Amino acid sequence: MISADAPLPVVRSVAGLRDLIGGWKAQGRTIAFVPTMGALHEGHLDLVREAGRRADQVVASVFVNPAQFAAHEDLGRYPRQEAKDAELLAGAGCHLMYAPSVEEMYPDGATTAIAVGGPAEDLEGAFRPQMFGGVALVVAKLFNQVRPDVAVFGEKDWQQLAVIRRMVRDLDVPVEIVGVTTARDGHGLALSSRNAYLDPTQLDVARRLNGVLAEAAARARSRTPLAAVEREAHAALLKAGFERIDYVAVRDAESLAPFRSGVVEGPARVLAAAWIGTTRLIDNLAV
Repeated sequence: MISADAPLPVVRSVAGLRDLIGGWKAQGRTIAFVPTMGALHEGHLDLVREAGRRADQVVASVFVNPAQFAAHEDLGRYPRQEAKDAELLAGAGCHLMYAPSVEEMYPDGATTAIAVGGPAEDLEGAFRPQMFGGVALVVAKLFNQVRPDVAVFGEKDWQQLAVIRRMVRDLDVPVEIVGVTTARDGHGLALSSRNAYLDPTQLDVARRLNGVLAEAAARARSRTPLAAVEREAHAALLKAGFERIDYVAVRDAESLAPFRSGVVEGPARVLAAAWIGTTRLIDNLAV
């Protein structure tokens, strides 16, 4: 069933989604897909606009995926604003919003899981061990439901992007994965739905994260030993006002593995996860 009073069509069932997309495909139209958890910001809209450059029809999903949250995490308070999201998507050129319920995505009796390895095994995988299995499951389901020709993701979640690329390659999923450069505010802070949790003082601290990573990337690029780069960046984040650092690391850009020689030997990313109060921020930069 489609919501008729929304600024763009909103479909909530797999059957309704497949009916619409099947009609587009019968007309020879290509499909680009942008999966989101809603609470959209300009970074998400950049993904929608890029999707519009790559295909005839753009579909965006809005679904807060419980499978990727641990019991102590912010599933219950994750920001939700579906009506506003629909308006933003329409303005960015989206043609259809897919907003399924939890029951539609995970019917009673569903037991299938996806085990991920490789780029999922460390960093976020160590601190949020449930996350990437849940991400892989919901993305695989969404790909099967939407059947896109291309799917667009933000580079802010670089490790997630690497995990999805690996999953698509390993499972022979016929979709092109496109990464889009992280959208940032005027101070360099990566745009994130969770930034809404920050008060003005915390926001000032958060805006220092990008500068610390930029310095670490420059040091790594000059072949400074990575143990020193990571140690210095950790100290700099604490000095900047972050209260706890889960990790700050320089890794191979594709595999997310450490460089065995202890210095950068090819394409790399510096990645960090740090806390301000109860808010956890992640970011990364190319080296």
